[in-house]
Amino acid sequence: MMEDIKGYEVARLQDPSPLQLVETIDSAERANIDIQVSTARAYPRNLSRCINNSIAIATMDRETAQTCGYALPRGGKPITGPSVHLAKIIAQQYGNLRAEARVVNVTGTQVISRGMAWDLENNFAVAFEVRRSILTSKGARFSEDMITVTGNAANAIAYRNAIFTVVPKAITDKVYKAAQECITGDLSDETKLIKRRDGAIKYFNDQYGITEEEVVMLCGKQTVNQIGVDEIALLLGIQQSLKDGDTTVDEVMSPYRNSKEAKSSRLTEMASRAAAAKGAKKPTAKPAEGSEDAAKETVDKETGEVKTADNGEPMQAPNPQI
Repeated sequence: MMEDIKGYEVARLQDPSPLQLVETIDSAERANIDIQVSTARAYPRNLSRCINNSIAIATMDRETAQTCGYALPRGGKPITGPSVHLAKIIAQQYGNLRAEARVVNVTGTQVISRGMAWDLENNFAVAFEVRRSILTSKGARFSEDMITVTGNAANAIAYRNAIFTVVPKAITDKVYKAAQECITGDLSDETKLIKRRDGAIKYFNDQYGITEEEVVMLCGKQTVNQIGVDEIALLLGIQQSLKDGDTTVDEVMSPYRNSKEAKSSRLTEMASRAAAAKGAKKPTAKPAEGSEDAAKETVDKETGEVKTADNGEPMQAPNPQI
């Protein structure tokens, strides 16, 4: 249809149907993907360069290396592995890779995130879904801000899982091992080991209220002196997981604080404190003033026996039932 508007001829085109819109978008997306695949195959990745560059970045300094690992409690024992930060480093250096993670649904009780990674060069793609609870221990729903934080944590886990499925494990292991060695540093000297160990214990106590005894339990040891290089790396991984929001102090410490041994120890400690407080407040018996028969001492401090009064009869407690 043609129409005159101030001397100009304007053509009215019929609006595209939904099917035509889908076909147009699909064609554009397909063309975009074809270009990326063609480029990836024209410039294939160099695995040696990928490994070397990833190690160089991951071990740039101790702080960066520490972010490359995590440790989470599962079944009363912590599991360790490469973190999302290491996944980002490797994905960047691996090249010819498309990856993303986003929240796809928020239910009344969970946040659902989907992570995807696509190796354009090998035409290999994977996708992962991660679900995180948005309920408190009492069953109340998180606030909107906390739901957003939980969603970000779910995205990080989904992204990490997708990347480490596409990238060969041999590459990931090499970079992760180099990062772990950078974290611990040179601890061959006992003085350096003790300093790092004391620093880790102090950090957990100051930041999260985790006692020295609980740190020892986290490491699966019996005494502080048994904490070595591997245990320090484990503690640093737990520390990073707490920072990233992958876990919480309650999740980490629940298997230890809720165990029978821990409850028995706490009860014993509480009983000891109560007995000590009661003993400190109990008044010492004094002889009555002006009484000729009053004893100078009621209890012998060395033997604990009740001394006899001056008349030769044993002293009795005010209440004979005591």
